Amino acid sequence: MEPVPDGARHTLIRWVLWPSWILVGTLALLFAGGLDVPVHFQYLPFALSLVLFGLPHGAIDHLAVPRLLGHKATAGLAAAVGLLYLVLGGLCLALWFWAPVAAFALFIALTWLHWGGGDLHALLAFASSERDAAPGRVFRIIALLARGGLPMLVPLLAFPETYRSVAASLTGLFGPYSVPSWIFGSPFRLAAGVALAALVLASLVLAWRAGGKLFWAYALETGLLAVYFALVPPVLAVGLYLCLWHAPRHVARLALLDKESAGVLSAGHVAPALRRFARDAAPLTLAALALLAGLYLLAPGAGASPPALLALYLVLISALTLPHVVVVSWMDARQGLWRHGGASG
Repeated sequence: MEPVPDGARHTLIRWVLWPSWILVGTLALLFAGGLDVPVHFQYLPFALSLVLFGLPHGAIDHLAVPRLLGHKATAGLAAAVGLLYLVLGGLCLALWFWAPVAAFALFIALTWLHWGGGDLHALLAFASSERDAAPGRVFRIIALLARGGLPMLVPLLAFPETYRSVAASLTGLFGPYSVPSWIFGSPFRLAAGVALAALVLASLVLAWRAGGKLFWAYALETGLLAVYFALVPPVLAVGLYLCLWHAPRHVARLALLDKESAGVLSAGHVAPALRRFARDAAPLTLAALALLAGLYLLAPGAGASPPALLALYLVLISALTLPHVVVVSWMDARQGLWRHGGASG
């Protein structure tokens, strides 16, 4: 598989990686210094994610598949991806109505794997070059688990009551259900923290052995995210991570599959690629917003408060995440993410 051209890689480092590093580092410092953000404002990043990268970043899966195959988009391929979303997304929504606690656990697990995989791909494709030694599969698996665990697990360790409140809002949409209380207790959190620390340490050791720019980029990002999620209130932290960390990296990956966008990125320009992405993502983003409105009418416990609206939005995201993870996992396999020496593209 062809590596990311140096011109495009340098553009993405400048306009995707560096801004996210600066944002996360700055917020961690501000909250360490005592910054306090009113609770209602902490929901703003999730509200923005309806149109800013978050929801749209998965809205061109039907175009990503043919582009990766080197084909023109066809009605047949679009229908196949649409059917995947209809079936898997529908099953996920059905699980929320039937067993919301199980659906919540599935959502956390899927997001853990998906966000960890997204960070791993960006690390190998954007933050290191073909001149760097490619890390082995063991590092890739451990790094995926460690990095996905930071946004999913560190908030549980640092802000258990907020985590409990968000979980209760999601399951409460569908009846008097609640996540088992032992998950938020000290014994489980201690065990989970030790396990996550072991994963992070092991991944750092393996990255060090790989050497090159990869170790420094991986160590920088991992340290920044660990501190960030330990200090910044979870709703704000995860919302910003979705909008300004995970989603832009995936949008960059998609842009590289489009010849015109890849060309402008190689020339050092970002705006034309963003305009093409926004145009391509608009139709299905609007469809997802319509689905969100329908879900508001169907969920028994839907409400108009910020926590209730966030819960509803997260249920929609979970339904879209399941088929999205299938498409992205196929992209990972196709692009050689799990092959020793395969990294980018």
